[in-house]
Amino acid sequence: MSLLNVVGFGLKVGHLILMLCCWIVSVIYMNWFINGGIMDTKTGLLGDSGKMWLKWWEKISGNSCKNFNHYYQYIWSRRVPKAWWKKLLITWLLGWLVVSLWIFWYMSIQATEKRKETLSSMCDERARMLQDQFNVSMNHIQAMSILISTFHHGKNPSAIDQRTFARYTERTAFERPLTSGVAYAVRVLHSERAQFEGQQGWTIKRMDTLEQNPVHKDDYAPEALEPSPIQEEYAPVIFAQDTISHVVSIDLLSGKEDRENVMRARESGKGVLTAPFRLLKSNRLGVILTFAVYKMDLPSNATPNERIQATDGYLGGVFDVESLVEKLLQQLASKQTILVNVYDTTNCSHPISMYGSNVSDDGLQRVSTLNFGDPFRKHEMHCRFKQKPPWPWLAITTSFGILVIACLVGYIFHATVNRIAKVEDDYNEMMELKKKAEAADVAKSQFLATVSHEIRTPMNGVLGMLHMLMDTDLDVTQQDYVRTAQASGKALVSLINEVLDQAKIESGRLELDAVQFDLRAILDDVLSLFSGKSQEKGVELAVYISDRVPEMLIGDPGRFRQIITNLMGNSIKFTEKGHIFVTVHLVEEVIGSTEVETSSKNTLSGFPVADRHCSWEEFKAFSQEGPTCLLSSSSSDLINLIVSVEDTGVGIPLEAQSRVFTPFMQVGPSISRTHGGTGIGLSISKCLVGLMNGEIGFVSIPKIGSTFTFTAVLTNGCSNPNEYKSQQINNQSNSATSEFQGMTTLVVDPRPVRAKMSRYHIQRLGISVEVVSDLNQSWSKISSGNKVVDMVLVEQEVWDRDTHISASFIINLEKIDHGIPPKLFLLANSISSSRTNAATSGSFSPYIIMKPLRASMLAASLQRAMGVGSKGNLRYRELPSLSLRSLLRGRKILIIDDNNVNLKVAAGALKKYGADVVCAESGIKAIEFLKPPHRFDACFMDIQMPEMDGFEATRKIRDMEHSFNNRIRRGEASVEAYDNISNWHVPILAMTADVIQATHEECLKCGMDGYVSKPFEAEQLYQEVLRFFPTVSNGNL
Repeated sequence: MSLLNVVGFGLKVGHLILMLCCWIVSVIYMNWFINGGIMDTKTGLLGDSGKMWLKWWEKISGNSCKNFNHYYQYIWSRRVPKAWWKKLLITWLLGWLVVSLWIFWYMSIQATEKRKETLSSMCDERARMLQDQFNVSMNHIQAMSILISTFHHGKNPSAIDQRTFARYTERTAFERPLTSGVAYAVRVLHSERAQFEGQQGWTIKRMDTLEQNPVHKDDYAPEALEPSPIQEEYAPVIFAQDTISHVVSIDLLSGKEDRENVMRARESGKGVLTAPFRLLKSNRLGVILTFAVYKMDLPSNATPNERIQATDGYLGGVFDVESLVEKLLQQLASKQTILVNVYDTTNCSHPISMYGSNVSDDGLQRVSTLNFGDPFRKHEMHCRFKQKPPWPWLAITTSFGILVIACLVGYIFHATVNRIAKVEDDYNEMMELKKKAEAADVAKSQFLATVSHEIRTPMNGVLGMLHMLMDTDLDVTQQDYVRTAQASGKALVSLINEVLDQAKIESGRLELDAVQFDLRAILDDVLSLFSGKSQEKGVELAVYISDRVPEMLIGDPGRFRQIITNLMGNSIKFTEKGHIFVTVHLVEEVIGSTEVETSSKNTLSGFPVADRHCSWEEFKAFSQEGPTCLLSSSSSDLINLIVSVEDTGVGIPLEAQSRVFTPFMQVGPSISRTHGGTGIGLSISKCLVGLMNGEIGFVSIPKIGSTFTFTAVLTNGCSNPNEYKSQQINNQSNSATSEFQGMTTLVVDPRPVRAKMSRYHIQRLGISVEVVSDLNQSWSKISSGNKVVDMVLVEQEVWDRDTHISASFIINLEKIDHGIPPKLFLLANSISSSRTNAATSGSFSPYIIMKPLRASMLAASLQRAMGVGSKGNLRYRELPSLSLRSLLRGRKILIIDDNNVNLKVAAGALKKYGADVVCAESGIKAIEFLKPPHRFDACFMDIQMPEMDGFEATRKIRDMEHSFNNRIRRGEASVEAYDNISNWHVPILAMTADVIQATHEECLKCGMDGYVSKPFEAEQLYQEVLRFFPTVSNGNL
């Protein structure tokens, strides 16, 4: 059992170390890829392969963590006894103590070896420099010996005297950097001494007296020297450099060291060195390099005796070793780093110090051999560091740091072991809390679904009955009451939808659809929704969509409409004068744009507005990296839209702007009382924008207005086949466009922004547009006759500015006698402003077009005034009703619902469109009705019903169909007996007030084909039914 505990603890320790290493590697890896720029969005360097590697890395890391977690829970549950842990901890610390000591020893040895290498390199460098310079000097002295043999002994009379020699040696001293002086001694036999002394005018002096009794250089006097004793031959100095001119007349053979040096030099024919000795006069330690000067006819292979006989003299170079070595060391920057000693080691037992102190040192020392060209003499250079070696701080800190880290790791493991029991307890407690939280989340979702269902079910009956009531004969007052009740019911349903959306957002279950839709039709529909309120307030409401935005897009039209509706609804609430302006562009259109419309001179209504550019300046799509990432997608069909909603309302106080997107937060307590609302519209909009891969922002100035801007990434849908209701809408608008094709209109408006918006809506009908700023310019265009003008659209503001000009304009139109005069239209914001004071007469009374401008409304107004088109031309909102009538006429449909009110509403709605409806109140009866073979074309089934719910009923119906189809394939049933239907599958549409996403998924899982939420309308039914029944041609409409 103890061994198992030890093994388990070892696995835990290894697990912790491995997890720590994996974490460090993953952090470095991800930082290198992301922060280092490899995943830089402006280049997209990684591409698909890089993303694959990242996914692979995450998968490997995740799997390894899971595997470690499994054995961790198994092993760790068996706790290690404290006694074993203490022993392991002590063993751990002692082991790392030994390791740290070994590291200290090893690093100290390495530092010592490096110090030795440094000393060897420095010493060898100095020895090499001294040896090289000595060889240079030696070569020059040898060359001088040849020079003397040629010009002194080879010439008669001699071409060299003391003065010439002194000047020459002084001028060539730079070629002998180590010599203190050069002297030449001639060979004189005893028989020639008297004649020689007579010629020179001085007596040959002896040297051995000076060697025995050295004198200071200031007390040296050559005249006081004794004559050289009688011997077979002499070697007096006759030429000397000025620095050693005191040696002239001294017999070199009378000194011991010089005599031996001279004898070896003339026998060998090479340069020889003396042992170190005190130089005359300077009394400094030095050596003499001697070369023999021979007669010119001496052969190169002469014997020693022949060399002795052919000797004419001796040329010697004096080397002051101490000063020369000192000069050499001064040339090096590291002179002060090491101490140098030079020794003559010819006698190994008694080496002679030539330079440096004789202080012994037990530290590091390097010996380098010196070769001065004399094989008899041996010299060495000894080097050592001037200072003692420093403390090995690197070794100390490294070993100590490792020991500290080991102690810390031991402490971490110790703390881990002490707390592991508490962690296990906390983990078990958290797992229990997690289960409770998950259960609470499920209960919350179920509660929301139940509440939604219970509220929507009666609301479905209320709204359905009100809708059926509107089809009866009602007077004006009753119709107003019904409309008010419908608006209140829809407001309640809208509130329920917002609360459910917020719940979906919090649970992360909100998803977007991807269907084809017409953006311009959606915005026209939203304009229609708010047109009544804008006309009541006299606020100008307008929409402009760039021509570069495709006609058809693929996305979630309902959620896109919800965002626009929330933003425009807020603007309508808080704007009492001025305008509300919605613009839609592509992001690449506005990037880098400098057009700013904030002054009152260039806005829609003439009121100043907040700068819309400030609302998107923080967007990533407008940074240097954003556009490249969003617009350089692998799919060229992606469309990046930017939508702005601009108003001239009260604005948002500065202190409240930070909580604008916070759920259930109002700007102030008075706002909710004055304008109403729940405060979750903007937070939902922000979430929806995020799901569309976009961003949302705003800029607001109190008492000036606000501008909200958001981006959304959608897909271009123009290249896809159009089998949706938008195709019919486009066909209808195209027919209106063909009616106005070729017409020309003048728009009279002094405001460029407003004129641009009017031009956009008129050009959608295929009409050519020209813009002028006043009525006089308009009349000039009409009267010129260069182009036929079919209609003139005048802003109410221009028309009411000067009644005299307006009256004159109408009179001028009446006087036109060539062709048909253009039709006159006034563009008005409110019902009160449409009561113009302009002078009118006869048939030239202007037609009134109420804003906001929309394609369908504008086409209908122009058709009535111009007398084109048919009265039977359908409006957009009539289209789904007539389409449903064509689709459902003669269809036999089964409705299953346990609520009698809902049965009446659904049956009434479907019968209205010509369907043959059968009602049943339970899932059991649905199974009886839909048992193959049957004659039903579709089934609308409620989900929550007693006895058997819609899910179970659908499963059993699908099982029956599957069994019946198998019988047909096996030949057990006849196909001809059942209208030649070989594959039975009746479309079943869920009809419920529960709009939770999980319910929708469950509907599809159990075999249902569609989903209709209560209360439903004509357009919603049309969208679902169109998928199962064949479409009808436009002519059937």
